[in-house]
Amino acid sequence: MADKAGGKKKKSAAPASLFRSLQVSGFAVVVLILLVAGVVVLSPTLSILAEQQQEIATLEAALVESQQEVVSLEEQRERWKDPSFVETQARERLLFVYPGDITYLVIDDVGDDPDAEDLTISTDIVSATTDWRKALLASYLVAATTSLSPIPAHGTP
Repeated sequence: MADKAGGKKKKSAAPASLFRSLQVSGFAVVVLILLVAGVVVLSPTLSILAEQQQEIATLEAALVESQQEVVSLEEQRERWKDPSFVETQARERLLFVYPGDITYLVIDDVGDDPDAEDLTISTDIVSATTDWRKALLASYLVAATTSLSPIPAHGTP
């Protein structure tokens, strides 16, 4: 009977190990299906997360740029609180003058000479043949004896 019992145990052991291998592979299939389902379920969420991270980075860069602009504008506001800066800007931009000041507006009526690019500049030293003192005196005499008076560009504010 021991042979029969031993033989039966061997026969019954073989189907049990086959059943265990089916259980293991069945478990592996279930785990694999769960993993695939998890990836499918989480992939839209992960793509949304990646888009939000990119949007956060863009917004942070815009924030840094805005903060730099705020600092620049605050510096400019501080400059405008200085009375001498305001006076300088009014004189330069708006051509304001104090009462009694005379300003002249010089208009460049001699346009650019297109042939000026073709001129070559000499490296030789040239000595002047005129006396600069006489030329200065002549210029002063012409200016002093001219009957035309200069017209100011703008009056007083």
